[in-house]
Amino acid sequence: MSEDNEMSFLGHLEILRWHIIRSFFAILLTGLIAFLAKDFIFEYIIFGPKKSNFATYRFFCEISEILCIQELPFRVQSRTVSGQFSAHIWTSITAGFILSFPYVLFELWRFIKPGLHDYEKKNARGFIFVASFLFFIGVLFGYYVVTPLSVNFLSNYTISKEVFNDFDLNSYIGLLRASVLSSGFIFELPILIFFLTRIGLVTPNFLQRNRKFAIVIVLSISAIITPPDITSQIIVTIPVLILYEISILISKLIVKKQTQNHNDFKGTKHS
Repeated sequence: MSEDNEMSFLGHLEILRWHIIRSFFAILLTGLIAFLAKDFIFEYIIFGPKKSNFATYRFFCEISEILCIQELPFRVQSRTVSGQFSAHIWTSITAGFILSFPYVLFELWRFIKPGLHDYEKKNARGFIFVASFLFFIGVLFGYYVVTPLSVNFLSNYTISKEVFNDFDLNSYIGLLRASVLSSGFIFELPILIFFLTRIGLVTPNFLQRNRKFAIVIVLSISAIITPPDITSQIIVTIPVLILYEISILISKLIVKKQTQNHNDFKGTKHS
């Protein structure tokens, strides 16, 4: 019996290995495409938030002339021999992961699907689309909101006129990458709550009862991924709190559906 269990476990590991390999090659392929599109990636995407005509800055300017940004007082420099090549490689890998995220989710779904009951498969229908949609919304939020707020604040923050901001290339790209990816994963909160509720680790009452702690956690996360000014933290906090309230609603719907299925099962059994 133990040998059969061991073989079954090893068999699952083998299947998981191939899912990971296929996901890796998908990231590698899309990363290669991003690598070849170097001029577009760096000129229009990576260094977009560095330019005063970036979409977010134009939006601020339309709201009020006081918010108009004429120039971002900093330069981006590479201070290591392999700095630009290294930045090119890691940026391509990051772009590959973002672009192939739906396929990575598809491979994950293919791995866990055989272990689900029919009603669980039915309830999880649309998982890949919804999770991918939330991730891409988070990525766009990180790129068009978190990144420009951070870049604008940090580039204008000075301790003395004697110090000029020369940002290292890897530091600048690291800020952009952290803002984009962290926002993308934070926007997956409703999906996480969905599965935690399904397996019984989270209930709507628990989420509501601990809302105040959730707010503290959200504020802490906002403080980490945004510059230390109140306006930026509020802008980031609001959508995350909305996602938390949506997660509570999702949890309620799941519990309601589980209760209904349980009652239907009891009624069928007694009949």
